[in-house]
Amino acid sequence: MSEEIKEQSRGEQLRKALLYEKKNGYDRLAPGELEAMETYCVGYKQFLDAGKTERECVDRTIALAENAGFRPYVRGTELKAGDKVYRVNRGKAITLAVIGKKPLDQGANIGAAHIDSPRLDLKQNPLYEAEELAFLKTHYYGGLRKYQWVTIPLELHGVVALKGGQTVRVSVGNGQGDPLFTIDDLLPHLGAEQSKKPLGEAIPAESLNILVGSRPLDRDEGKDRIKLSVLELLNRKYGITEEDFISAELSAVPAFNACDIGFDRSLIGSYGHDDRVCAYACLTAILQLTAPEYTAVCMLADKEEIGSEGVTGMKSAAFDTFMEDLCQAQGIPLRACYEKSFCLSADVTAAYDPNFADVYEKCNSAFVNYGMGLCKYTGARGKSGASDASAEVVARVRRVLDNANVVWQMAELGKVDAGGGGTVAAYMAERNIDTLDAGVPVLSMHAPFETVGKLDCYMTFKGIKAVFEEI
Repeated sequence: MSEEIKEQSRGEQLRKALLYEKKNGYDRLAPGELEAMETYCVGYKQFLDAGKTERECVDRTIALAENAGFRPYVRGTELKAGDKVYRVNRGKAITLAVIGKKPLDQGANIGAAHIDSPRLDLKQNPLYEAEELAFLKTHYYGGLRKYQWVTIPLELHGVVALKGGQTVRVSVGNGQGDPLFTIDDLLPHLGAEQSKKPLGEAIPAESLNILVGSRPLDRDEGKDRIKLSVLELLNRKYGITEEDFISAELSAVPAFNACDIGFDRSLIGSYGHDDRVCAYACLTAILQLTAPEYTAVCMLADKEEIGSEGVTGMKSAAFDTFMEDLCQAQGIPLRACYEKSFCLSADVTAAYDPNFADVYEKCNSAFVNYGMGLCKYTGARGKSGASDASAEVVARVRRVLDNANVVWQMAELGKVDAGGGGTVAAYMAERNIDTLDAGVPVLSMHAPFETVGKLDCYMTFKGIKAVFEEI
């Protein structure tokens, strides 16, 4: 063999041994995984269609959990390895646990995701009539781009709490034959001045008013006949009056069911991928456990899109209360559990989009079909608001994922100073729990219709399950 050939061979060996090379996940799938991926994604699409709000996601989660043998946890009940329990927080967040073989002073493996998504909430006095058209006024929830929410079909979901104590469920738009709603936009023929405005100002927040009716009340000559007609319909179906809007939580969400995208059906398009794609991965992973070495916990929180505030958000003591109840059942201090625990903050990340390449840093971006995205830190600018996982934590997750043959990649949310974002990771870290962000790369994040890769969905589920099963 010539010296030149030897040098080439040495170069190839060094490349293989030293260089980090990303590969498309489809080139790394094991036999049978393609079929498993498709089966998993069918269930995920069903979860999306059933859960357009956090309340509906909790309802769906309870049904799936109880079918898998979970039961509501009663404080003080004795727990043993393999027990499956859950607790609902005010109908809008839920925590599930499978008790491990090791006591909780050895820590727990936690998967934390959120089930709220950007939407349009109705104001507390929303219904009005203008020029014989009826509208509902809204206050947008989360970081959405307002121009994307006009002229699309909308559904109305939520609850109305009556003074007498009864809570009425409202769902209009997702049933067979249901009407839909929409928000008007200005026609281009009259939109010259609007077109000159910056993208974020062309649609003012106070113009996001939902069109809900135009037919006047029959045989009535009084004021607000259209508004009164709408109220009469609502009263007939739900037994509510205009005053009951004051104690209502009603949201307008896109009227899009989950569907396959692309000629090859390799992608899923839907409203609410952020963060129900990771919530479903956490849920499905814990439902498949029997008796793990360490207690596995799945936390599906509310309010992440507005800072994890409130009694159902990740900052709430509700999670600590549930964990403390589990610890007390074993006579263990909560702090002893937390300091040995690990949390995978399961939240989506931005997928590299070649159509908008100028806001991404390609070397550190997540790509569609390259697997579960690990984010050492999120935050904005100088990592503001990030928990910034330690090197040891990242190495531990690398080891767990590689041992389980999970396709994964490192990710960062765009260029430095291009923007930024946050997750629940910081609030888990504040509890003295080692935490790392991980999740599915998303195209068109926070849009009414987002897109994800099926392979990334499946690998995120597989990765979370590997963490739960860690020995």
